[in-house]
Amino acid sequence: MEPQATEGLDAPRLRADFDGHPSAIARARDAADAFLATLARTRRPARDRAHSDVLLVVSELVTNAVRHAPGPLILCLAPVSGGVRITVRDSGTTPPAPRPPDLADGTGGFGWPIVQRLAHRLEVLPRPDGKEIRAVLPW
Repeated sequence: MEPQATEGLDAPRLRADFDGHPSAIARARDAADAFLATLARTRRPARDRAHSDVLLVVSELVTNAVRHAPGPLILCLAPVSGGVRITVRDSGTTPPAPRPPDLADGTGGFGWPIVQRLAHRLEVLPRPDGKEIRAVLPW
């Protein structure tokens, strides 16, 4: 399904459903980029890096879902007071955990610490069909 950006009351929102294929990572990032461009028209980011930080966290969370959770995933973005909430739902039941970075071939271990560092709020919620990760970043 194609990403759907909606605007309600003055605030755009995004919900995008993906099949879990690796191409979902780039498509999720593109959808988030378009959402942030729309959001910036009415709510200017407070920091120069806000846009790139949100895109980085979207990329990391969706990449983790593609790598570690079989099946479809959902990306939602919404403005909240002082920030942007990123939600990723996937079918994996194991919560993310830090692991030593693989410096030999660079294939992992970097993403979750990046998400933890950039997010002002971070929640991992179990769901009957997997988990939901919510990160709030400044905007």
